[in-house]
Amino acid sequence: MLSDYLSTVDWSRAQFAMTAIYHWLFVPLTLGLGFMIAIMETIYVRTKDPFWLRTTKFWMRLFGINFAIGVATGLILEFEFGTNWSNYSHFVGDIFGAPLAIEGIFAFFLESTFIAVMFFGWRKVSSGFHLTATWLTAIGANLSAWWILVANSWMQYPVGCDFNLETVRNEMTSFSAVALSPVAVNKFFHTVTSSFVLAALFVVGVSAWYLLRRREQQMARKSIAIASAFGFVFALVTAFTGDRSGAIVARVQPMKLAAMEALYDGQEGAPLTAVGVLRPEAKHTSNEDAFYFKIDIPKMLSLMSFRDADAFVPGINDLVYGNEERGILSAAEKMERGRVAVDELGRYRAAREAGDTAAIAEIQSKFDRSTPEGEAFLRDHFAYFGYGYLDRPEQIVPNVPLLFYSFRVMVGAGCFFILLLGLVWWLNRKDRLADKRWLLWVAVWTVPLAYLASQAGWIVAEVGRQPWAIQDLMPVGVAASKIPSGSVSVTFFLFLALFTALLIAELSIMFRQIKIGPKND
Repeated sequence: MLSDYLSTVDWSRAQFAMTAIYHWLFVPLTLGLGFMIAIMETIYVRTKDPFWLRTTKFWMRLFGINFAIGVATGLILEFEFGTNWSNYSHFVGDIFGAPLAIEGIFAFFLESTFIAVMFFGWRKVSSGFHLTATWLTAIGANLSAWWILVANSWMQYPVGCDFNLETVRNEMTSFSAVALSPVAVNKFFHTVTSSFVLAALFVVGVSAWYLLRRREQQMARKSIAIASAFGFVFALVTAFTGDRSGAIVARVQPMKLAAMEALYDGQEGAPLTAVGVLRPEAKHTSNEDAFYFKIDIPKMLSLMSFRDADAFVPGINDLVYGNEERGILSAAEKMERGRVAVDELGRYRAAREAGDTAAIAEIQSKFDRSTPEGEAFLRDHFAYFGYGYLDRPEQIVPNVPLLFYSFRVMVGAGCFFILLLGLVWWLNRKDRLADKRWLLWVAVWTVPLAYLASQAGWIVAEVGRQPWAIQDLMPVGVAASKIPSGSVSVTFFLFLALFTALLIAELSIMFRQIKIGPKND
C-alpha cells in the first residue's frame, strides 16, 4: 500500500507538472499580446486609419486562437487540486481557495465578457466602447494572473494564516498579508513583464518573417516598432524584478538560492557563477568538488542577495547539516522539532476520541498563540511542522543540476532579449532592419527561445521549492490524495494526448493564419 501511495504521489506530480507546462505555453502570449492589440486599436481610433484596423484585427485573430486553448488547460489545472491534491486542499483550502475564487468570479468573468465584445462587436458597438472592451480584456487577463500568482506565492511564502487545531486546517487571518506579501507583489510583476517580453518577441518574430518574405512590409515594420519598444522597456523591468526576486528568495527560501548556484558551502562575499559545468551530483561534497569548471563574478551573489558584498550566503551543507556559528539549525533538528508538533496533533486526536478533557485542554494551550506557552510552542515546534513528515535531512535538497542550468537559461536568454529588442528597435527606426536578413532570422528563431526561457523560469520557481507543496509546512508527499496510482496514470496519458492535440491544433491554425496574413474588410 505504501509503495502504491508513493507511486500516486509521483504520478500526481508528473500530471500537475505536465498540465502546468502546457498551460504556460499559452498564457504568456495572452498577457502581453492583449495590451499590444489595445495599443494598436487606440492608434486606429485616434487616426481612423484603416491600416491600423486591419493590423489590429490580424493580431487579434492570433490572440483569440491562443486565448481559447489557454483557458481549457487552466480549468483542468485548477480541478487537479481537488482530485490529486485533496490533502493539500483540505489543509489550506481556506487560504489558497480565496484568490482562486476571486480570479474566477471577478477577473475571469471580466475578460471572458469583454472578449466577446472585442471579437464580435465590430460595427455593433461604438469604436470607443469597443476600444474599452479591448483594454478591459487585456486588464482582465492580467488580473487573473495576479490572483493566481498570489495563490502560488503563498505556497512559496505562507503568511497571513494561523493553524486551527480543531479543524486541522490553516485558516486565513489577514487577507492583505496574503494578497500583498512581498513575494506575491514581486512575483506578479516579474511574471507578467516577462510575459510581455515573450509576446513582444512573438510579434517581432512573426513580423520579421513577413519582411523575409517581402510581404505586408508596412504592417511588419509598424508592428515591430510597437513590439520592440514595448518589449525592450519590459525586458528592463523584468531584469529589475528578477534581481529583486533573488533578494527575496535569499531570505525566505535559502535552499532554493543555494541550489540555483550549486553553492554547497556557505561563504562571506559569495561569488555568482556566470558559467559552469557541474560534476555528477553524487560527487558533490564541497564547492571545490561541485564543478568541472566555472567562471565566477566575485562577491556578486552576496551583493545581489543581501545588498552587501561581504554578506554570508548559506550553502546546501549549511542548510542540511546546520551551522552553529551562523545560527542555522540542521534539517535533522528541524525534523525532530516538527515531529513534536505532529505527535501533539496525534495526541489531540486520540484525546478527542477518548473524551480526555484534561489532555485536550493541555494540547490546546500549546497551539494558542495568545499564551506564552503557545507562542513558544508555535515558534519552536510548529514552525517546522512540515519537517516532521520527512524521512531524512537530504530530502530538503531539490534537483541541483536542473535548477542550476534552468536559472542560467532564463537569465542568459533575458539578457539576450534586451540586446535583441534594443537592436531591432533601433534598426527599424532607421529603416535598415529589412536589409539585415540574418537579424530577421535571429528574431524568428528567438520566438521558441522565449518560450524555453519562460518555462525555465517556472522550473526554477517550482522545482526550487521541492520537496515542499507549501514551504516548510507541507511536503508534496503528504499533500497528495490517497487514490490508486492507476487512475492518476491513466488521466496523465489522457491529458497528455489531449494537450498535445490542442497544441498541434493551435500551432496549425496559428501558422495558417500567419501564412494568410491580414485580411481586408
